[in-house]
Amino acid sequence: MNVYEIRGAFGLENLVRAERPDPTPGPFQVRVRVKATSLNARDLMMVEGRYNPRQKLPLVPNSDGAGVVDAVGPGVTRVKTGDRVMTLFAQAWQSGGPTRAIMPTTLGGPLDGALSDTMLLHEDGVVPTPAYLSDVEAATLPCAAVTAWSALVTQGHLQAGDTVLLQGTGGVSIFALQIALMHGAHVIITSSRDDKLERALKLGAHEGINYTTTPDWEKAARTLTGGVGVDHVVEVGGAGTFERSLKAVRVGGTVSVIGVLTGGAGSLSLIPVLMQNLRVQGVFVGHRQSFESLTRAFVLHDVHPVVDRVFPFAEARAAFEHLKSGSHFGKVVIQVG
Repeated sequence: MNVYEIRGAFGLENLVRAERPDPTPGPFQVRVRVKATSLNARDLMMVEGRYNPRQKLPLVPNSDGAGVVDAVGPGVTRVKTGDRVMTLFAQAWQSGGPTRAIMPTTLGGPLDGALSDTMLLHEDGVVPTPAYLSDVEAATLPCAAVTAWSALVTQGHLQAGDTVLLQGTGGVSIFALQIALMHGAHVIITSSRDDKLERALKLGAHEGINYTTTPDWEKAARTLTGGVGVDHVVEVGGAGTFERSLKAVRVGGTVSVIGVLTGGAGSLSLIPVLMQNLRVQGVFVGHRQSFESLTRAFVLHDVHPVVDRVFPFAEARAAFEHLKSGSHFGKVVIQVG
């Protein structure tokens, strides 16, 4: 099997192509021939050593993959040979709240991930691919789409008529846009580029705010809501944007903390959270049950992921560099098989 490993030390320069013996599935395991894998900010942080500097190496990165089951072990009943499937980020998280036991079962660290042409997974760790999606499209769902769904639906209890504020036009934010519109919500989205805002508006966003030309974007968001504030912020920035998110949300509103693109450390006053009865929720992707609910909704509404660019397997490093540049709109995918 062909893989990419972070070998010796962290850094994109240490992401190298390698060969490993083809695995044979044991009891309740399935072997998946990977057709495509998509990139998340977590994957880039993992390769660079910023996500978990103590992660043991070598490691095959990437949490998201889609492919075809080509062998099953004894006792497997969920899938059969020939089925198209997607990876589940936390392999042991089937439903309910997260526990310490599920943390060591995440793909792309500490478990080997999907930047490989072959994966050996537990049958509970794969989810059927909707027939209408290509493998490239399906490979974008496991982390970004499920995270957005968990934030807005599973944990956020989004209602029709709610106003949602989205930060940027990366994978999670664009999926959150599609999910919010599906539920009849009003969407405000931010970006540093007007051309990206125009694309988001064409996808259905109701208002766009350029945070470069309008640095006080939280005030602009409140103005767009008549001074009330938004119902829900999907916070992907981290320390650099979190305080502004607290100012953008209404009394009793929700801020879903998903990413740390501007950094994970910072000082924060808890007074706004207390005095405005705000709900701040961390979102650790989601469980299998959420993933299955998401796919049913996507099938019903014929939702297609927004894919920015597809790279061949031989250009995996270039795909990471493209993600790092921040120029993408939606998801970056590597075609494997």
